Amino acid sequence: MSSAALDYYRATSAHAGVEAATPHKLVEMLYAGILERLITARGAIGHGDRQTKLRALSSALAIVEHLRLSLDHVSGGEIARNLDALYDYMGRRLLQANLHDDVDAIDELLDLTRRIKSAWDAIAPMA
Repeated sequence: MSSAALDYYRATSAHAGVEAATPHKLVEMLYAGILERLITARGAIGHGDRQTKLRALSSALAIVEHLRLSLDHVSGGEIARNLDALYDYMGRRLLQANLHDDVDAIDELLDLTRRIKSAWDAIAPMA
């Protein structure tokens, strides 16, 4: 299969997965996307690939901002406020990781995101 065909298949597959996903599953996918991009950025820093690092960290930041903007502060109460502060912190650490090739910041974000994702995955989706 050619690279272009494989890219098209991946994009089509991902699009179909998003369209069929529940809101709970969508958030799960977003956390997985952050993890994937952090791992990519960490590897790119190790290989001196600034372009890939920039693309991965920019994408991770966009996902974090999307999660942050999706918070329901009216009915979310304290949980929404706490998540807002957490996403703000994650955004600042992503910027630091990008500016300074800070692998420690990426490792911290990997750990943090894994913990959040694990907690989210343990919550049963609403019917």
